[in-house]
Amino acid sequence: MPTNISSIQEKIEIDDIRDGVIFLKDGGIRAVLMTSSVNFALKSVEEQDALIYHFREFLNSLDFPIQILIVSRKFNISGYLEILEQKQKEQENELMRIQASEYIDFIRGLTELANIVTESFYIVIPFAQVEAKQLTPLEKITIATGFKRSSTSDRKKTFEELKTQLWQRINYVLSGLEGFGLRATVLNNEELIELFYHLYNPEAKKGRL
Repeated sequence: MPTNISSIQEKIEIDDIRDGVIFLKDGGIRAVLMTSSVNFALKSVEEQDALIYHFREFLNSLDFPIQILIVSRKFNISGYLEILEQKQKEQENELMRIQASEYIDFIRGLTELANIVTESFYIVIPFAQVEAKQLTPLEKITIATGFKRSSTSDRKKTFEELKTQLWQRINYVLSGLEGFGLRATVLNNEELIELFYHLYNPEAKKGRL
């Protein structure tokens, strides 16, 4: 088992998550935005054309790459059913107990027949240490040969500089998304950990109601 865990960890590119920033083993950093969605099918033809136009303009305005991620998870309503069953047991009225039982059976049967999923939308914003314009050629060589060899104070200073430039990109993307009606928020440490836990554990991809 330890050997398998070790081999899995070697394939994961994430080195650390701190201050809402993902640190990669190659020295790059990432931020993840969770965004709202638009029901495109319910829009009129004119509205659809306007959304496509604004989205295209937004993408063309970027001078850095982004990754758009859609995560689908099957709903797990076992927690909801447990609450209903507990309420059923506490119900003193016999008729209400029967109705509650029928409702529980209906919900359980519905979820077994239908593939109920939830979708979450994310935008990954990258920044590489070698992109920092203020880095000298010697600093870039140091990064390429091993960022962790530098002193703690140097690493902290470099991280703050990189984070500042990463947040400039984040603010630009947030503003661009607002331009065509999307809201977005930056994931914090706990939310990032939960996201990657589900991504790297397929058996845990079921949401819970």
